[in-house]
Amino acid sequence: MSVVFAQLAMSLDGYAAPEGMTMDYWDDPSHHEWGSKWGELMAWLVGQDHFRRNLRFDGGGETGPVNDALLESAARTGAHVLGRRMFDQGERSWPEEAPYHTPTFVLTHHAREPWERPGGTTFYFVTEGPERALELAREAAGDRDVRISGGANVIQQYLNLGALDEIEVALAPVLFGGGRRLFENLTGEVPAYRISRVIEHSSATLVRYVRA
Repeated sequence: MSVVFAQLAMSLDGYAAPEGMTMDYWDDPSHHEWGSKWGELMAWLVGQDHFRRNLRFDGGGETGPVNDALLESAARTGAHVLGRRMFDQGERSWPEEAPYHTPTFVLTHHAREPWERPGGTTFYFVTEGPERALELAREAAGDRDVRISGGANVIQQYLNLGALDEIEVALAPVLFGGGRRLFENLTGEVPAYRISRVIEHSSATLVRYVRA
């Protein structure tokens, strides 16, 4: 069966997104307040060669252990699951060739026809909840893995379902003092995890946790 995993960045004080981050994107006047914090949180990622090529930026990005980890994640992933807020922001900012290159299942309350993009990404909008989205993602992934791509609320839902086999956190040396916490709203018995890999970078420490 496919491994279900999540990967995301987190500030030292436990936030996956800064206070005031909005889907209004660049046009919102508060962007400059949260945008710099978001940039600091994601600095470890945006300079990586795989990330830059995947989003059709100029080449020549950083290679090394972090970039290798990104390539590994892309190779193992056969389907993605993400929330509607994350999709809405991406729909405004992704290039025409969306960066997932797999079937991608969007958790939403609003039905919509599948949206096919160049490069192998097709978005499917799932209104029946996280369990149904995961079921569809497993079917689509075949013998590859399923990545829960975020945001924090979606990852929390799958933690509460006991469905995450792995969590990889890029812990960035920034302090937000407020925002959207990663590990909150947890109910029931969350699985125990152990550390299986640590990758050090000047802008983050990537820690992979697998079920104990």
